[in-house]
Amino acid sequence: MALSTVTYSPTQKGIVISIPTLVLSVLIAAIMLFFLLSSLSTCSCPSSLQSFNDNNNSGDALDEFDRKERISATKEDIEWIKDQIQANGLHMQDNVLRKGINPRTRAQQLQDLIQFKGISHYEGPESENHTALPCPGELLVEEHHSNYGEPWAGGRDVFEFLAESSHLSPNSRVLEIGCGTLRVGLHFIRYLGPEHYHCLERDELSLMSAFRYELPSQGLLQKRPLIVRGEDMDFTKFGPRVVYDLIYASAVFLHMPGKLVWVGLERLVSKLKPYDGRIFVSHNMKFCSRLGGEECTKRLTSLGLEYLGKHTHDSLLFNHYEIWFEFRRSKA
Repeated sequence: MALSTVTYSPTQKGIVISIPTLVLSVLIAAIMLFFLLSSLSTCSCPSSLQSFNDNNNSGDALDEFDRKERISATKEDIEWIKDQIQANGLHMQDNVLRKGINPRTRAQQLQDLIQFKGISHYEGPESENHTALPCPGELLVEEHHSNYGEPWAGGRDVFEFLAESSHLSPNSRVLEIGCGTLRVGLHFIRYLGPEHYHCLERDELSLMSAFRYELPSQGLLQKRPLIVRGEDMDFTKFGPRVVYDLIYASAVFLHMPGKLVWVGLERLVSKLKPYDGRIFVSHNMKFCSRLGGEECTKRLTSLGLEYLGKHTHDSLLFNHYEIWFEFRRSKA
């Protein structure tokens, strides 16, 4: 069918556009664009650009890595860091103060803060010094990191074992009984979604360390963890409907009367996800073993809990291992 030869004059000056001519121009432009794109897809372009394209095409693999982010270091990771140390010719020297701007021990740092404040600081009242969240000097020099009888780095070991053993994801919910100054909790807070980490802690100094130093200094305020001051296994402030994927107590039940531990377990059962949720207790389970094996099992069964076994986990950085006892909720 022949195209119409109707013309259109958009102005009074007589500019005339022929519709067949316009259609033909569009078709020619489309054909040229097609051949241009085809030549680019079989690119003989610079290697850097080709590399960029290849990296973009591997985006699915990167997305997969993001979705399944590893928690523990692999053998390849360990070998890599050893190679970096060797490649740089590094050797551990005696642990003495190094030369620097002002090398100080923690005690000296604290004295300096008290006496001189910061190297550059505002004079005048504290209320006018532009510090949004003033922190006590004892916390700034991290004296509380020495409160555990073992290196602060051990907190990462605990996190890795518990997170992997419980098959956690960022959407999981975790309750720690006795989080102290967040030696372990910091790693859970960073990994989990906002408001997904809860803790019951009785010690005021530990809580001040957590709120006034650890959370702000680690950039974790936006995670809004629910950390509650309380004791006697009172979990009412966490709400009646919350259900946890993991509940754990690290070196806490050791210092509690067995009767109180059982009260706590009874209150926690309904807050643990059935079957898949886990309770982990560290060091020992004397609260149970003191009753005798048969009575212990009977007591756990009456609460709807099942003992799954004993585990050990080695530290990444120092000669140490943790002992953990695992339980699950056996009834819906």
